[in-house]
Amino acid sequence: MTNDQIKLLQHHAQWYRSQLTDSIMPFWLEHGLDRVHGGVYTCLDRDGSLMDTTKSVWFQGRFGYTAALAYNHVEPRPEWLAASKSCIDFIEAHCIDTDGHMYFSVTEDGQPLRKRRYVFSECFAAIAMAEYSKATGDKVYADKALAMFKHVQYMLSTPGFLEPKGYLPGRGHSITMILINVALVLRQVCSDPVLDAQIRDSIHDIKAYHMHPEFKCVLESVTPDGGLIDTCEGRVINPGHGIETSWFVMQAAEQLGEQDWKDTALTIFDWQFEWGWDEEFGGVINFRDCRGLPCQDYAQDMKFWWPQCETIIAALYAYKQTRDQKYLDIYFKAHDWAVEHLVDPEYPEWYGYLHRDGSVAQPAKGNLFKGPFHIPRMLVVAGDLIADILK
Repeated sequence: MTNDQIKLLQHHAQWYRSQLTDSIMPFWLEHGLDRVHGGVYTCLDRDGSLMDTTKSVWFQGRFGYTAALAYNHVEPRPEWLAASKSCIDFIEAHCIDTDGHMYFSVTEDGQPLRKRRYVFSECFAAIAMAEYSKATGDKVYADKALAMFKHVQYMLSTPGFLEPKGYLPGRGHSITMILINVALVLRQVCSDPVLDAQIRDSIHDIKAYHMHPEFKCVLESVTPDGGLIDTCEGRVINPGHGIETSWFVMQAAEQLGEQDWKDTALTIFDWQFEWGWDEEFGGVINFRDCRGLPCQDYAQDMKFWWPQCETIIAALYAYKQTRDQKYLDIYFKAHDWAVEHLVDPEYPEWYGYLHRDGSVAQPAKGNLFKGPFHIPRMLVVAGDLIADILK
């Protein structure tokens, strides 16, 4: 690493912090935080004006987590901790059905609107409670997080509890990878062997079933024994998802001391970045087909905000663990592309939805799927990684 690159990393770390403290967090605290009913709105237009009062249950947990994460890693601002608590209180008061399975969306005052077969709402609620426990030292929230995690495992393992996704059995990458992340967050405040066991099981399943060397990719959906589902849906590669998985696995390797996991993570990152990076226009593209056939998803060639964020984190993690210059080069071009295309020059927060050429597809800053999570998490984690690298 050259002196110029060191200076550039120092500048980036300062810029990440200022983006978090001066743009992203103020935007959501001013426009998103519901000071009447609690929790957070996410359907916000470019300038922060509210477009829809429907609340994403995912984001009650996600903002509960990121607000506490910022408090723990950047600066202990009381308003950030209060926002985290507001989201957690809203979850506990309004977002959990009588069977323990959480809703997907609710009204602004917490009336249920939609419930899906997935358990991501529970996963995000658990990490919010764990990070809040870390911030406050209140073990009650660590216990609640662990209980939520174990209920997720119960729902996933109990036949008939969750409606099947389809008629044919199979394995999904999404829940497998997210459980690594959830367990890693929880083990910072909880001591239970179920957490490390889940990390090991998930990484085993990714290696055994979802990694496909013949295509050099991670497949999102596979047969129960890891075979290719040779359909348009079964051949989907989600480059950003695999890149996100790679840094979860790097983090697990670091925390649990498993050297071979690091090698697995780097392989995943190399494969997924090769599939995802758009050499013509830059940025990480949404979807690919492992046989090189046309994807059927209408957003297949768009550039969403979150894969760019995950690439920045994963490239820094890879460089930290290897000191291989190629990963630093990837980081710099991923950072530059994201800053050039996602940062709104007139209003706070970042765009989320771009066309393949990087032009803005729609300027809203949030909806039920985009909100205060991937961007602020990246700003915090990338800042920490740069600090580690520069040591």
